Amino acid sequence: MAFQHHIAELRLHCGENALAALPRELDRLGCRRAVVFCGATLSRPGGALALVAQTLGGRMAGAYNGVRGHSPADSAAQGAACIADTKADAVVALGGGSAIVTARAASILAAEDGSAADLCSRIDSEGRTHSPRLDRPKLPQFVLPTTPTTACAKAGSAVQAADGERLALFDPKTRARAVFVDHALIATAPAPLVLAAALNALAMAVEGLESARGDFLSDALLIHALRMLMQDLREWKDHPQDAPRRARLVLAAVLSGRGTDQAGGGLASVLGHAIGHRSQVANGIVNAIVLPHSMRFNLPATRDRLWKLRAGLGGAPDAADVIGTFDALFYDLGVPRRLRDTGLQRADFDAVVADAGADHFLRRNPRHVDDPAQLHALLDAAW
Repeated sequence: MAFQHHIAELRLHCGENALAALPRELDRLGCRRAVVFCGATLSRPGGALALVAQTLGGRMAGAYNGVRGHSPADSAAQGAACIADTKADAVVALGGGSAIVTARAASILAAEDGSAADLCSRIDSEGRTHSPRLDRPKLPQFVLPTTPTTACAKAGSAVQAADGERLALFDPKTRARAVFVDHALIATAPAPLVLAAALNALAMAVEGLESARGDFLSDALLIHALRMLMQDLREWKDHPQDAPRRARLVLAAVLSGRGTDQAGGGLASVLGHAIGHRSQVANGIVNAIVLPHSMRFNLPATRDRLWKLRAGLGGAPDAADVIGTFDALFYDLGVPRRLRDTGLQRADFDAVVADAGADHFLRRNPRHVDDPAQLHALLDAAW
């Protein structure tokens, strides 16, 4: 068997006082002017931003607190202006996936000539993805996650255009130089946000294990990520504020993100992207609704890989039981089970299908989508 597996550098600190390592990681790279990206909630007086500012001391050049859900392109552009205004030499992302993606995208926009629409990857008429080379140096990224997001260690930065188009920027130079899983910071996130992010990490782990693009190393990462996520999500309702549990969920999301770097995503992630911003529901909640349906759709292509999912689940015996295990977990967690519960309208289906067709993740789905009618049928089943 021949394959390539590229492992990017990552320094990760985890524990009750992991944040204390941030200054020395900045010093290691000679960084003296860090700008912090976060949302408005975390920047409130006495909140997480204040804790980070105290830790950074004189190394903090400023903060951009305009991060918004689903990472709008205009927010990234404003963040790029903040990087320039503060003369930053490092970027610290504080929060969930939107903060991390916005910080990365802003760093690309601050360094390159052009807008997100100019610099994003495009799919040609033959279904091939073309990503422009973004050659200019990028500021080092330091990530302080507050939710279990797979964005922690990735290089892609998908932002949302004003018309809803998903603009995917890719630059390996924007991968995090260090990630800090600090108990005090992850305690600041509301429990529903933590749960939604964990569900997204779970869906991505499943899709990575379904993929034909995986290898021995990505399988190991994703099987263990799935095992960790299932164990802690099964007990989530009884311990939503438990800091070590939240930290384990974040670590599982890092594993899921690293594993899917190799294996890629699939149909549930595609629909999460296309539906989440329309319904203003977190992608992870949409993932939980559509994942059992996308798994059934993919079964003709994935049956020989179900053993990987069984390994992560502890030995569910057949396909129906594997899918049923996820269904049962989602019901027990009390998350919405139908798309109609998210506020999505049937009138949105055509636009969702069109967006899904333009998402490069769809090309990595294990079963080829031959006709838009297949996506309509899946949406109807999940309605």
